[in-house]
Amino acid sequence: MTKPDMMHNKSILRVVSKLLIPPIMLFALYVQFHGDYGPGGGFQAGVILASGFILYGIIFGVDTARKVLPAWATRTMLAVGLMIYGSTGLATLIMGGNYLDYTVLTGNVKTGQELGIFLVEFGVGTTVTAAMTTIFFTFAGQREDDEGTENPTQ
Repeated sequence: MTKPDMMHNKSILRVVSKLLIPPIMLFALYVQFHGDYGPGGGFQAGVILASGFILYGIIFGVDTARKVLPAWATRTMLAVGLMIYGSTGLATLIMGGNYLDYTVLTGNVKTGQELGIFLVEFGVGTTVTAAMTTIFFTFAGQREDDEGTENPTQ
């Protein structure tokens, strides 16, 4: 019996994880959207959100977790997050400011800063979530075949 199969048969772990994963993801959204007013931000929110997917993958298996968050979704999230971050910086350059000079985004210093920080933090959070889950799924999805050599799966 492999390790994922051992976790898959533990009913207490399955029930507790089903109770914990929604608050973990909700807390990640809180950290994401309140990061500019308190502790937190895109990186922390991305790691917390990814931990929900990773916990699901540990308990229910990587193949089941890949059905919830398929590879094409994580790849898209990686690209979209980077594009949001880069586009915010390019927009500030096109509008006559320095790279990531948020004040030119709206013409008002306060609202420009808020919008710029929100966009950059959202891009970072999206990218970090996708990167963390991709790393976990890649390494956890590798299996040893009968001869003892690793056989990567998707």
